[in-house]
Amino acid sequence: MATCGRGLRRALGASPCPTWRRALSDTRGRLKPEYDAVVVGAGHNGLVAAAYLQRFGVNTAVFERRHVIGGAAVTEEIIPGFKFSRASYLLSLLRPQIYSELELKKHGLRLHLRNPYSFTPMLEESAGGKVPRSLLLGTDMAENQKQIAQFSRKDAQAFPKYEAFMDRLALAIDPLLDSAPVDLEAFQQVSLLQRLKMLSTLKPLWQAGCILGAQLPQYHQVLTAPAAKVLDQWFESEPLKATLATDAVIGAMTDPYIPGSGYVLLHHVMGNLEGIRGAWGYVQGGMGALSDAIASSATTHGVSIFTEKTVAKVQVSSGGRVQGVILQDGSEVRSKVVLSNASPQITFLKLTPQEWLPEEFVARIAQLDTKSPVTKINVAVNRLPDFLAAPNTPRGQPLPHHQCSIHLNCEDTLLVHQAFEDALDGLPSKRPLIELCIPSSLDTTLAPPGCHVISLLTQYTPYTLAGGKAWDEQQRNAYADRVFDCIEAYAPGFKGSVVGRDILTPPDLERVFGLPGGNIFHCAMSLDQLYFARPVPLHSGYRSPLQGLYLCGSGAHPAQRQRICLQEIQETQVQSLDWDNHLESEMHFVSPDAS
Repeated sequence: MATCGRGLRRALGASPCPTWRRALSDTRGRLKPEYDAVVVGAGHNGLVAAAYLQRFGVNTAVFERRHVIGGAAVTEEIIPGFKFSRASYLLSLLRPQIYSELELKKHGLRLHLRNPYSFTPMLEESAGGKVPRSLLLGTDMAENQKQIAQFSRKDAQAFPKYEAFMDRLALAIDPLLDSAPVDLEAFQQVSLLQRLKMLSTLKPLWQAGCILGAQLPQYHQVLTAPAAKVLDQWFESEPLKATLATDAVIGAMTDPYIPGSGYVLLHHVMGNLEGIRGAWGYVQGGMGALSDAIASSATTHGVSIFTEKTVAKVQVSSGGRVQGVILQDGSEVRSKVVLSNASPQITFLKLTPQEWLPEEFVARIAQLDTKSPVTKINVAVNRLPDFLAAPNTPRGQPLPHHQCSIHLNCEDTLLVHQAFEDALDGLPSKRPLIELCIPSSLDTTLAPPGCHVISLLTQYTPYTLAGGKAWDEQQRNAYADRVFDCIEAYAPGFKGSVVGRDILTPPDLERVFGLPGGNIFHCAMSLDQLYFARPVPLHSGYRSPLQGLYLCGSGAHPAQRQRICLQEIQETQVQSLDWDNHLESEMHFVSPDAS
């Protein structure tokens, strides 16, 4: 096994310069005074928007405040020799249309699909030297049933039916991710003929109802009920219920006993990779490679990407429509359309002159629920974790469970609930919910031989600590130590393998990546902030009250990806296009959650 320390950069070798970086070096210093469209923020959603606009002949520039593109989907070597997907760490909700239409495979995107995909070890004492039990789930249903039968034969028989039930609901909901809700504000202002045309956006809802049929009431309960209630109706064994419940709470300041958590459960089983429903995987080279591939596709078609260019303000004409942006260095860039990949809060409360926005709209944006429970910890280790429930081989080679999402402190749904209650009191969880992933178990480019990178998505941690205290270095390290103590209980020797770590609390995620409250979705995925009401009622599509300004990030419903900006660009005659043909073309954004 290689010693982790000096010389790790040499061990990894130099990575080739992505196409977008070469294109960016060509455009640096060539900032033009005017573009057809400007995208604020080079997160993956913004890059997709820019790529599609450019494909339609709309000259587009992207301005990114950081030195790297990708937003939360970025790869950084924060510990020498180890490349981390620092925030976003798993891929699934990338729409298949984007994958094919932007030719991301051609532009270097390589995926490692995971099978098995979930591993939950138990903390239990076994007589006679037997290893503790664990629950390993993958794509082989017979093997899944065998694993579940350790805890309940009844649950093993019910599991295929549950999977089929959830797959049917995902099949019904999936088209809604590619079609816009009716724009109710616009609906009130247009002609009767235009209203009739807009009603076509209700077609996916009608189709969903047809797919669900007589079982619609049961499916409605999944969307509105607590996840624990849904799971209790299917299963009796806690290890299985708690494992499934993690999908209902990951990234959300909620617990399985709160109404609406069932939708989050569904949201995380709707993924699709390489045509496989429900599949999640690692991106070769880290999540930043996804952003690089999208950027490469965009620049190939002519998009200009500028890093270290902070947009300070959206410019508005005296007539009350967008006319470009002002950069932090004072540069003015004119455009008739501005798409913001930043959060709704940054877009409307910081970048947009308040006098051009209705007071009620501003108040609603300010009141968005952005609470996040997540502290992300990235860890470099010099050997694989050795779990009591699944011991390593003598040579320490990766085993099937090492490629999984490894769920710790998940033996019982009540543990998740108790961890949540700690955060309500302003305290980091005493026994945090931990999702541990080891992407280097499949992608050997991320660490030197024998060494590994580990991603820890942990919760629950409040944004502000009890008594109004802010997180400081001592608090960060104390919490990380607690997380490491938990892992040590499942995998003795883990703490001794640690080479370095990077701790990102909710305020850190907000500061580094612009995620309000540290929320990976920009605002909570609660029922009152979804579909017709995302980000706020009457502005559920991509438009804003300011003509020419759009949202294209996670804070808007993903259905914004269809026909975004095309009607506005038609109205402002930015380009002379065949609109009868292009208005029905789809512009697919990445989902709100690609983590």
